[in-house]
Amino acid sequence: MTRIALEQLTHAQKERLAFIDFSLQYFGQVARADLIQRFKTGLAACTRDLSTYRELAPHNLQLLHKTKNYHRTESFQAIFEHNPEAILTGLCRGFGDGLSNGIQSSEHCIDATRLVHPKSDTIAAIMRAIHQQQAIACDYISLSSGQSKRELIPHVLVNNGHRWHVRAFDRKSNEFRDFVCTRLQNITPVESSVTTHELRVSDKQWSKTVKIVLKPHPTIKHPQAIALDYNMKNNELILEVRAALLGYLLRQWNVDCTEKAELTGNEYQLWLSNISHVKNELAGIAELSIAPGYCTQTVK
Repeated sequence: MTRIALEQLTHAQKERLAFIDFSLQYFGQVARADLIQRFKTGLAACTRDLSTYRELAPHNLQLLHKTKNYHRTESFQAIFEHNPEAILTGLCRGFGDGLSNGIQSSEHCIDATRLVHPKSDTIAAIMRAIHQQQAIACDYISLSSGQSKRELIPHVLVNNGHRWHVRAFDRKSNEFRDFVCTRLQNITPVESSVTTHELRVSDKQWSKTVKIVLKPHPTIKHPQAIALDYNMKNNELILEVRAALLGYLLRQWNVDCTEKAELTGNEYQLWLSNISHVKNELAGIAELSIAPGYCTQTVK
């Protein structure tokens, strides 16, 4: 019945309804103001769109007069299919119209690497918690300790180049950590209040940025090729990177992080030339053991 009704609507109508569906699923709520801001429509049109959505899915939302927002119900069932890869791409680029169809492949533009994406329900549960600053309970399966119960307060989803993880405060360890999204199971919201020390503002590794200076590795015979690859100026690339993400970047790019560029192998095309400065900046703040050669160094 819902599918037939949707087919009778125009693309513009479906786009607005999909936005409502998307907002309820991934943010837990939607307001008339959201529709007005997104689609530049009037209040009457927004009211009609919300009424149409409620006719299609009467059990998906409820109006809370205290907030004047429509909130997602426990019986919510999405009426649009949200593809995980399109969702994450859309969220990263700052849009969310809800019409997140599968990505059309091309014979002339090929992505050589693919991430394993978490399930759309997992993404939705995490995003609602982030948007509402709410804790979640889950089963988490780690490589070191296996399955354990966790209460997390997530604040950002991150593509680290290999997979998606969520940056969150972990009540079990009482610190901010990274959790691989595909390893989160049985996610449920937690009604307990969240304190300031559990929120993003208190995540020092996330808030702190570090300046790094990358240069072609000294073993490279023709360093100008590397300079072109990374759009270097004067044979160096200067970046400001969050401390929490620096290790992932250095590993992804196979950056030699030894003091004297001691790593050998064709995979090491870059060298972190200001390694001493970085280590002093991050002493006691960030764990960079995944960066090539970093774990063997000591702070001077």
